[in-house]
Amino acid sequence: MPTSRSEPYCPHPDTLFDADWLSLRSAADSTARSTQLTARLAAWLAQRAADSAQPLRLCDLGCGSGANPRYLAPRLPGPQHWRLLDHDARLLEHARQHCLALCDRDGQPIGAETERVDLRAVHAAPLADSDLITASALLDLVDANWLEDFADCCLRLGCAVLITLSVDGHWHIDAAPGSPSNISPGISPGPDADDDFVRTAFNAHQRQDKGGAAALGPDAAPRLAELLRARGFEVELAPSPWRLSAAEPAQAALARALIDGWRAAASEQRPEARARIAAWHQRRLAALEQSHLHITLGHLDLLALPRRPVATPMPSGQ
Repeated sequence: MPTSRSEPYCPHPDTLFDADWLSLRSAADSTARSTQLTARLAAWLAQRAADSAQPLRLCDLGCGSGANPRYLAPRLPGPQHWRLLDHDARLLEHARQHCLALCDRDGQPIGAETERVDLRAVHAAPLADSDLITASALLDLVDANWLEDFADCCLRLGCAVLITLSVDGHWHIDAAPGSPSNISPGISPGPDADDDFVRTAFNAHQRQDKGGAAALGPDAAPRLAELLRARGFEVELAPSPWRLSAAEPAQAALARALIDGWRAAASEQRPEARARIAAWHQRRLAALEQSHLHITLGHLDLLALPRRPVATPMPSGQ
């Protein structure tokens, strides 16, 4: 629902993202997305559009700076009208600006509107009449009750659901191809003894309260798949990992931001181990600066399509 003026909404700090961070990850996100799920969605929406005289109504929940319409609009049939929902007014303006020049796959301009909403709960009104509800890098921030309410809402609407780039709790660091064997002492180009320790602390941090109950973190996408299957949706999960090479400047910048973020979250989760985590951080940055690292960060994409209702036969004699 729109934010009440009498009760200002203050999102949890872990659910606020800087536009520069969203821009930094944009290329990796686009490369990682499942093209197979996008193609299946496009076919389903084309049939939906053929059965309606209205533009397709596409709702992006937690839209950030508009990554979903930027990626999806030119790959999906039209005509399209997007409803962009977020709790950050600054990012909503970025999203609006980014959508001004977008066209659908037939070259027709899309329509778009923005609305500031409270993302701590699922509100039916902003999602009403949607043919598609999509979200990117949102699901791991929500709790179990949120997922239940979201699945119920999607069932009532009979809409398609595309949730992309939900972290799955797995990342690993390898030596980049061609890394020399005689690198500086103390620098580990491959797995580090403390990678598992930092990863476990980070995943525990992901499951902290993000403004409601405890977030599901890497468990969220599989859980939503279960909920939607139980409600009759056809659900497919597909891996969408980031693969970052320190030898590529843009990817190296994103890799550094990841390593910095893992350090910050792990240190907050395990304050008694700050020195150990800081030492790990320095080793990883040293290897990164010598272009020796390759990082794989696991994500999942989820597509859920409602099954077409089966016509009920008329009783005999009517």
